[in-house]
Amino acid sequence: MFKRTMQAALFVVAVAVMIVPFSCGNASSAGSNVKTTAYNLYFGDLHTHTGYSDAYENSTPWDAYKAAIAAGADFMAVTDHWAIWHDYEAWVMDSAEWKDELAAADFYTSKKFVAMAGYEAYLLGHCGEINVYNADVPPAEPEGYKFDRLSNFYDWLAQTPGAIGQFNHPLYVSDNFMDYANYTPARDIGMGLIEAYNDVVYEDSYIMALDAGWHLMPSANSDTHYSNWIAGSEMRTVLLAESLTPENLYAAMSASRGYATLDKNLQIRYTLNGAVMGSVLSPANAYTVSVRISDPDGKVDAIKLVELVSDGGAVVASKSFNSATVEWTTTLTSTSASYFYLRVTTASDLSGVEGVTAWTAPVWTGR
Repeated sequence: MFKRTMQAALFVVAVAVMIVPFSCGNASSAGSNVKTTAYNLYFGDLHTHTGYSDAYENSTPWDAYKAAIAAGADFMAVTDHWAIWHDYEAWVMDSAEWKDELAAADFYTSKKFVAMAGYEAYLLGHCGEINVYNADVPPAEPEGYKFDRLSNFYDWLAQTPGAIGQFNHPLYVSDNFMDYANYTPARDIGMGLIEAYNDVVYEDSYIMALDAGWHLMPSANSDTHYSNWIAGSEMRTVLLAESLTPENLYAAMSASRGYATLDKNLQIRYTLNGAVMGSVLSPANAYTVSVRISDPDGKVDAIKLVELVSDGGAVVASKSFNSATVEWTTTLTSTSASYFYLRVTTASDLSGVEGVTAWTAPVWTGR
């Protein structure tokens, strides 16, 4: 089963739904169709806050989108916290603020910028927090669903037309989404992303989720609680889309088609047997890898190492470089691997020294 193609755009919603007391509880779909389209790269941030929830400065989504446009972003999601649980009233937006956030997103979306209105849901029971995009905020108990366990939230998300979920800062809470044990192909439909970076690196959780069966792209977001949207951070989530429209960006997110970078303009192209990142192939025994990476900042951000990572985090191929533009073609053989993604090391990571700077979505082998 392939992840659904996005239908008519609804709203971008980064879920922070705090609903009723939530126990993790216990309760499969593949990634996107194989496509070789020459997608454009769009850079932005999918996790930010304003004064409508728990930002440290007075601000509104109108301020945030305007600042992101001024900073040159292609897109940005405002993902303020949402709750109907009264204990959190001091740091969540109310329904009037949510409507205003939607209005701001509509006002600032243009041919040059996509403004996403979102909310971040705290899953009670210390299961984690999930951003949800392209769906309205749910009622406390949507018809047919009881939000008393994580699996039920996944079910609601998968059955909400157009909705896309993102696992936020995976190890921020103790249960780490129960180590992703609630995977089913049906629930996989609703989840499209996982933060590989949010203040710290979460690549181990990214690998854990992939190994559990989830089809996800990594994201790198600021989660800013200050009025420094986009301009205050180097990390970016990059989406591969045919054009800069809400519908096409949501389609990329649903298809897990993109990558996470700690460099604001690092450009990565990666295909496996001609299929772009986020694709699902039919099983084969040999795979041709094609990589093209560039950084317009030149030698200061030179690519130093490119690694192909597979099941369990195993590095199955790698090549060293020392250039701002690199190309690499190689062949892999495997009768068991379920995915391959790229990990990129550059001469200047967030701290200004050589280090891992980017992670792509996998291409899945169909196994």
